[in-house]
Amino acid sequence: MFQNIIDAITGCCTGDCKKKIRGTVVLMKKNVLDLTDLNASIHDRVHEFLGQGVSLQLVSAVNSDPSANDLKGKLGKPAYLEKWITTVTPLTAGETAFQVTFNWDEEIGIPGALLVKNNHQSEFYLKTVTLEGVPGLGRVHFVCKSWIYPAEHYSKPRIFFTNKTYLPHETPAPLRKYREEELFHLRGNGEGELKEWDRVYDYDFYNDLGSSKKGSEYFRPVLGGSSEHPYPRRGRTGRKKEDPNTESRLPLLKSLSIYVPRDERFGHLKMADFLAYALKTVAQVVKNGVDTFVDTTPNEFDSFDDVLKLYEGGIELPHVPLLDNIRKNFPLEFLEEIFRTDGERFFEFPKPQVIKDNHSAWRTDEEFGREMLAGVNPVLIRRLEEFPPKSKLNTELYGDQNSKITEEHIQNSLDGLTIDEAIRNNRMFILDHHDALMPYLRRINTTSTKTYATRTLLFLKDDGTLKPLAIELSSPHEEGDKYGSKSEVYTPAETGVESFIWQLAKAYVGVNDSGYHQLISHWLHTHAVIEPFVIATNRHLSVLHPIHKLLEPHFRDTMYINALARQILINAGGFLEMTVYPSKYALEMSSSLYRSWDFTEQALPEDLKKRGVAVDDPNSPHGVRLLIKDYPYAVDGLEIWSAIKEWVRDYCSFYYKTDEMVQNDTEIQSWWKEVREVGHGDQKDAPWWPKMRTREELIESCTIIIWVGSALHAAVNFGQYPYGGYLPNRPSTSRRFMPQKDSPQYEELKSNPDKFFLETITAQLQTLLGISLIEILSRHSSDEVYLGQRDILEWTADKEPTEAFKKFGRKLAVIEDRILDMNREARYKNRVGPVKVSYTLLVPTSGPGLTARGIPNSVSI
Repeated sequence: MFQNIIDAITGCCTGDCKKKIRGTVVLMKKNVLDLTDLNASIHDRVHEFLGQGVSLQLVSAVNSDPSANDLKGKLGKPAYLEKWITTVTPLTAGETAFQVTFNWDEEIGIPGALLVKNNHQSEFYLKTVTLEGVPGLGRVHFVCKSWIYPAEHYSKPRIFFTNKTYLPHETPAPLRKYREEELFHLRGNGEGELKEWDRVYDYDFYNDLGSSKKGSEYFRPVLGGSSEHPYPRRGRTGRKKEDPNTESRLPLLKSLSIYVPRDERFGHLKMADFLAYALKTVAQVVKNGVDTFVDTTPNEFDSFDDVLKLYEGGIELPHVPLLDNIRKNFPLEFLEEIFRTDGERFFEFPKPQVIKDNHSAWRTDEEFGREMLAGVNPVLIRRLEEFPPKSKLNTELYGDQNSKITEEHIQNSLDGLTIDEAIRNNRMFILDHHDALMPYLRRINTTSTKTYATRTLLFLKDDGTLKPLAIELSSPHEEGDKYGSKSEVYTPAETGVESFIWQLAKAYVGVNDSGYHQLISHWLHTHAVIEPFVIATNRHLSVLHPIHKLLEPHFRDTMYINALARQILINAGGFLEMTVYPSKYALEMSSSLYRSWDFTEQALPEDLKKRGVAVDDPNSPHGVRLLIKDYPYAVDGLEIWSAIKEWVRDYCSFYYKTDEMVQNDTEIQSWWKEVREVGHGDQKDAPWWPKMRTREELIESCTIIIWVGSALHAAVNFGQYPYGGYLPNRPSTSRRFMPQKDSPQYEELKSNPDKFFLETITAQLQTLLGISLIEILSRHSSDEVYLGQRDILEWTADKEPTEAFKKFGRKLAVIEDRILDMNREARYKNRVGPVKVSYTLLVPTSGPGLTARGIPNSVSI
C-alpha cells in the first residue's frame, strides 16, 4: 500500500519510470434532493473504495489497436476519479472538480477520444475533462456536457471526443468507427418506449395533444403526416397508444418527466427558476378561487381600477386544496418559500411596462399602430399594394371575401393624398388577419368566443408613425360559407359613443393579433419549425462536425420546452386553449397556416421584402432598404441578421473552401435530406428548399436556423409580459359581438363604456391564467446564455473560428450600444411611443427576470 503511494507521487511503478498525465474532470452529481436511495449510496461507496466508481480510458487518434479488427483507436489503461466520496456536493447540485491520473502510453500519441464508464448506481452530469501536459500538445480539452447513467443502461462505455473539428472524410481513421457508432446509437431503431437514460433522437407526429379516453371534447386531430393537417415533426417518446391514432399522455403532475433525450432537459438552475415561477403563479389560479376579488360582478372586472389591483396590492386567494397536492408531489425545499404553511398567498403581478408610465396611453391610436412595428408581434404588417384589399381564399368554398372598405371610409384621412397616390408613395399598410381566421371563424364562434376576422388599414405619416384609417370586422355569412362574408367598417372617432365603438374595434384587432402571435408567429414559426432541425442535427452531424459545433448552442432546451408545451400548454384543454380565442381549434388552425411556411422566407431580408416593407438595395449595408424607416424590429433585426450571417460566413468559409466540399460532405447531405424529407416531410416537395450544393446555400441555411432560434424568438417572446401582461392592451379573446345601434347592448355601452369593454374582452379567470403564463414565458433564467456567448470557452480547438466568434461578440456589443442610443433620439417616435416603453427586445444581452431585452441563443422558454 505504501509502495503504491510512493509510486503515485514519484510516477514510478515496479522500478520502471512512467509518465503520468494529470486531468481535471468537472461534473455534477445527481441532484442531492433526489438522492434518497440508501442502497445506491452504500453501493457507490463500496465501488469507490475499490477504485471502480468512474473509469476513463483515452483513445488514440493516430494509432489503431492491432488486436482489433475494426481499426478503432488504441486504448489506454483505465483511470479512475479520485476522492468521489470525500467531495461534498452542494445542495444546489453545483459543479464539482475531480482529479484523474492517466498512465501515459506513448502509443496513444494524440488523444482523440475518451471512453467513460459509470459504475455508480446514480447518474451524473459530465461537463468537461481537461488533460495537462500531454506530450507534444500540452492541454487537451474534452467538451462533454452529457448525463452519464449507470453502465447497466449501456451496451458500451460512453464516448467523448476532444474539441477538435473534422469533416467526415478528414476524421482520423482510428476515430471513424467511433464517430459512426455514436451517430448510429443516437438515431435509435424506431422501436419501443424511450426511457430517461436513452439518448435517442427520432421523429413522430403531433398525435399526443388529445385524449380519446376523456371523451369527444378532448379529441384533437393528428397534426403531421397528411395533406389535411400538415405539421413539422416532434421528438418521439414511444409511449403506448390510447387508440390507433392517439399516443397516451402523462398525468399532469408527471409532465416534467416527459421523455426527451436527457441532455435536452433543463439544467438544474433553469429547472429551479422555471418551477419557482410556474408554481408561484399558475398553480394558484388553476382552481377558480378568485370569486372574492371583485365586489360587484363575480368573475368580471368592473373597472380598469379593478384590473390595476392585479399589480398594485394583489389579490388574496383563499385556501386551495390543489396546493397541498402540489406540495405532496413536488417535495422540494424551495416550495416553502413559495407557499405559506396555511396555503394562502397574495397574488400580485409585476406592473407591465406598457402601463408603468401612464395607465391610459395604450388606448391611443398612435400606440395601436406603433405596436405593429415595435410590439410583441411586429412580423405581420405589410404594405398595401391594391385597394380595396383582396382575399386569397378559394371563392368556390368561401365566396366573395374581398374587403368592403371603400374610398369614402378613408379618403379624408390621407393627408391630402388620393388612395392611388398613397399606395404609389408607399404610405398605405395593412394588418390583415382575415384569410387566416375566416375558414375557422364559424366553428370558433360556436365556443365561448365571439369574434371577427379583421383587416386594419394604416397610413404612414410624415413623422414616421402609423395612423389607423379603418378597421373591418368580418363574419361568415349566416346562409353558408359560399355566400362570402358580412363586414362592417369602423373609422377613428375621438368623442361620443363612436369613440367607444372605435376602442372596441381595436380590441377585436388585438384579439386576432394575440391569437395569431401565440399560435403562428411564436409557437409555429419558432418553437415547432426548429425542432426537426434539432433532431436531424443530432442524428446526422457528429459532435466532431463543424456545423454541429456551430448550431448546437442554438438548440439548447428547445426539445424540452416543446415537450412541456405539448403536455400542459397546447394540448386539449391546456392553458393555450383556455386563454386564446381559437380555443379547441388553435393547433388545427396553426396546421393550416404551416402550408404557407417557407424556410427561405424566414431570412429577415426575404421576409421584409415579401411583406413589401423593404426593397432590394445593393447600396444598403444589409442589401435592402426599409420603406418604413422608423421600424424598430426591422432596423434592429437587420443589424442582428447581418452580424449572424457574417459570423456564419467566417466560420463556414474556414472549413469549406469550395462548393464541392459541401457536396461531398456525407453528413451534411444526409442531414439536409432528412430535414426536408422527414423533419419537415409535409413540405418535402416544396420548390423553395435549398439544394445544399454550394457554400452559399449552407451559409444562408445556417444563418436562418440561428436567426429563428435566437433573435426571431426573442423578438416575439420576451415582450409578451411587457405588452400583454396588461390584458386590455392585448386581449386574448372576446366574448360578445359589437353592439348594434339602438340595441340594449348599445345603451349599456353608452352608460358604462369601460365596464362594457372589460365584459367583452378576456374574462377575469382567463386573464389571471393568461398573464400567469406569459409572465413565466417572458422571464430569462439565471443560467441563460445569450447570442455571442458560449457556456464553455474551449468549445473548439481551432483558432480562426475562435477569433471569428470573438469578432461576432464585439459586433453585437456595438449593435447593443447603437440600439440604446437610437432609443434616446426623439426623432425616432416608434422606438418609445406614447407609453414610454423603449424598444429593447433585440438588445443582445440581459440579466435574469422580466427585462424585455436579451437574445438567448435558443428557443429555450
